Amino acid sequence: MDRSAKSIVALTGAGISVESGIPTFRGPDGLWQGHDPHQLATPLAFARDPELVWRFYEWRRGLVAASQPNNAHHVLVEIEETLSPLTIITQNVDGYHIEAGSENVIELHGSLWRLKCTHCSQRWEDRRHPLPDLPARCPSCNALARPDVVWFGETLDPHNLNAAYKQTQQSSIFLSIGTSSVVHPAAELPLLARQHGAYTIEINPENTPISGFMDEVIRGSAADELGRWWKEDYPKLLDTD
Repeated sequence: MDRSAKSIVALTGAGISVESGIPTFRGPDGLWQGHDPHQLATPLAFARDPELVWRFYEWRRGLVAASQPNNAHHVLVEIEETLSPLTIITQNVDGYHIEAGSENVIELHGSLWRLKCTHCSQRWEDRRHPLPDLPARCPSCNALARPDVVWFGETLDPHNLNAAYKQTQQSSIFLSIGTSSVVHPAAELPLLARQHGAYTIEINPENTPISGFMDEVIRGSAADELGRWWKEDYPKLLDTD
């Protein structure tokens, strides 16, 4: 198989943004002002107290706005520029892939920088921080707006999910980068890629449920190891074809 002529898919999780200073829900700093984020990122929490949920998301938007994409995000841009096509399927909502310059990005869980009306379903981008009013309102109908992210208990956008499945099945190299591989259906994608003949690589500091099924496992941070893989390991992979 000529991998240079085939597509590469990169699935990214929270671990790719850790070195940009973005904490994960499951990390040691997993509480926000005494609240469990898992209890705030839900439709029920928003219905109960939209202002509290918005304050949580404003805090998250502030963290992202004060930082920037790291080396791992930029390496993926370099790979895309060198070996089109590259598809990034991300579970992250920070928007760093797009900010870094990646063009073919499927945001499975939405974006912190988009808002959605709870009445007319209009979506729009708003990168102001802080937002002038909390909770935010729709500019068209003045109904309550919410972050355009997928909350716990909600289903993924079928268009994005179908695109992710399609790209995964067509990939020849599949990179799983910085994801705990416990959130479904994203956790199924590396295994689906392998079933369809892709060479699968996991880059993660720790063992995950999919580690034993990957063709190659690289232990370390995405910011360090992705660039090394691209410069050193990828050329060797081509030599084996």
